[in-house]
Amino acid sequence: MTRPDSESLLERAFAEAVERVDDNDEMATRVLDAAYEQFCRMGIRRSTMEDVARLAGVSRITVYRRFATKDALVEHVVRREFRRYFDQFFSDIKQARTVEDRVVLGFASALRAIRGNPLIGGLMAVEPEVLVPSMISDGGRTMAVVRRFVAGQLRSEQSAGNVSGEIDVELVAELMVRISASFLVTPSHLVDLDDDEQVRDVARRFLVPMLEPPRK
Repeated sequence: MTRPDSESLLERAFAEAVERVDDNDEMATRVLDAAYEQFCRMGIRRSTMEDVARLAGVSRITVYRRFATKDALVEHVVRREFRRYFDQFFSDIKQARTVEDRVVLGFASALRAIRGNPLIGGLMAVEPEVLVPSMISDGGRTMAVVRRFVAGQLRSEQSAGNVSGEIDVELVAELMVRISASFLVTPSHLVDLDDDEQVRDVARRFLVPMLEPPRK
C-alpha cells in the first residue's frame, strides 16, 4: 500500500483535504462505498473484488475498470478515510479559542477519529499488518507528512503571536506526532484512550508545555 516512488497514502489524503478535492465519478464512489462496507464487515484479507462488485450491485469488470487491482482499491478506500479524518480535524479545532485548546482538541481529535474509524481503527486492531507498515515502515514519510502539517499549524500560531518565536516548531511537531503515533500503534495500559478527558489531560500536562519558551 506504499510505493517508494510515490506519495504516501497520508500525503495524498492530506493534499486532497486541504485542496478540497471532490470525486465526481459516481460509479467509483459507489464501488468505494461498497468496498468500505465489505472491508469493515470481513476485513481486507478475506474480501475479494467479486465481493465488492456484488455488494455494489455491479459487474466485476466495472470494478476493475475503476480500480485495476485489489491493492489499488484498498489504497483508495483507506486514503478516503484519512481524508475524512483531516476534514474532521479541521472542524474540531475551529471550536478552540486558544492555542492551548487547539493542541488539546487536536490531540484528542486525532486519537478519537483514527481509533474510532470502523475501517482504519478496525484494521489497526485486527489486521495491523495491512495498515501499520504503511504508517511506520515507509522510511518515515508518513510521520514527516503529519509533522509538516503540525509544524505548519504551530508556525501559523507563531505568526499570530500565540506561540513564542523561540519555540522550535519543527522539533515540537516531531515530538507531538511521535507521541500520538505511539498511542495509536501501541495501546496504553495507563491511559484509557476511549476516555476523552484522560486523553485531553495528557495533552494539557505534557503537550501544551512544549509551547513554553525555553528557560534561560
